[in-house]
Amino acid sequence: MPSPSLGARIAGLLASVALAAPAAAQTPPGLAQTPLGLPEALARASGADPSAAAAEARLAAAEAGVRQAAVRPNASLDLQVENFAGSGPYSVVGRSETTLSYERPLERGGKREARTAQARAEAAVVRLRAEVLRLDFLRDVQTTYAEALAAEAELLIADARLVAVQASQRDVVRRVKGARDPLFAASRAEALTAQAEIERDRAREAARTARAQLAATWDGSPDFTLKLDDFFNVTPPDSGPSAGVPAGAAPDAALLEAERDVAAAALRVARTREVADPTLRAGVRYFGEGDEAALVIGGSIPLGVRASARAGIDRARAEHLAAEQEIAAERTLRDRRIARLEARMRAMAVEAERIRAEVVPHAIRTVEQVTAGFNRGGFEFRDVAEAERALADARTRRVEVLRDFHMAQAELDRLTGRYRALAKTSFEERR
Repeated sequence: MPSPSLGARIAGLLASVALAAPAAAQTPPGLAQTPLGLPEALARASGADPSAAAAEARLAAAEAGVRQAAVRPNASLDLQVENFAGSGPYSVVGRSETTLSYERPLERGGKREARTAQARAEAAVVRLRAEVLRLDFLRDVQTTYAEALAAEAELLIADARLVAVQASQRDVVRRVKGARDPLFAASRAEALTAQAEIERDRAREAARTARAQLAATWDGSPDFTLKLDDFFNVTPPDSGPSAGVPAGAAPDAALLEAERDVAAAALRVARTREVADPTLRAGVRYFGEGDEAALVIGGSIPLGVRASARAGIDRARAEHLAAEQEIAAERTLRDRRIARLEARMRAMAVEAERIRAEVVPHAIRTVEQVTAGFNRGGFEFRDVAEAERALADARTRRVEVLRDFHMAQAELDRLTGRYRALAKTSFEERR
């Protein structure tokens, strides 16, 4: 049987769950008193993201690619020895001719600038892809946080249920001792109390496990309380996609736009290949037979570059068009997903509020009326148990609806990039 202080605390929590006043978190023994809110949980998890090191390495590789793209083609030195050995008059090594020449390819048509712009665009894609992956990670943390909140709320209900059953059991025992109820009524009440204790223990373990899973996202300890106010007090989203966030600001749309920029840069690179790059050569030729030397100049230019570049241009143009179409498709699909989520969230918010305002108060009154009638001998203990179970079921249903609401909120936040600033902090600092 719980102590008076515990009973008073559970009663207060029961009222919070029933009437949707700001719910106070139940504080397990030894845990910190400051509730953990979602922003702090996301910040902790973001700092311990296990994929961050790989993302940083990919970004470093992309930035190295930008530096590499800006490098001009290498010059070369060419050494050529003619008439080194042969027959007849050329069998003497002294008649050989040696030429040392310097060759420099000359890029034309803006090849280096186009190549560098493409590398920069590819680096932006790497950065945005890492940001999108970080947002996926934060969404998973947010859903884990919602699961932990729901588990804590279910523990409140289980505690309240146990207190009510224990109070009913005391009433039954008193009636049995007064010979107003048969002995089996006390046994039934004892069984229900044992079942309520089992449910409370299960809920307590589930809440502990949920906190541990949340703490695992930042390799921390589950010794914290949760901010249950945010679980019970929900605000439905405004109508229309999507909370005032433009499509271009969404993380997935930004990534597709960056990929389109890469395709556009690749098209410019392909077009520069229509311009031939000559190679200039200058050197000195040494005539071994007379110890004489002469300057040598020359050059080369490839032929047929326009024809060979045409297929590459067509491919790059098609990829650029595909990227444009993907952006349009993403915008349409994004708006549909957001509209569907918002409609569900509004419906769930209405259902949760109606349960709080209509169902739970009636269920509480039913319990009070049945209990009063039971004490007067007008009802059986079974009626009291059914009324208490109906009240617990109503509260449980509300928690389920609120849990689904917060799950949908996590998906909506992911689509709209609500925590995008947190996702790209480390990458922006690195730049």
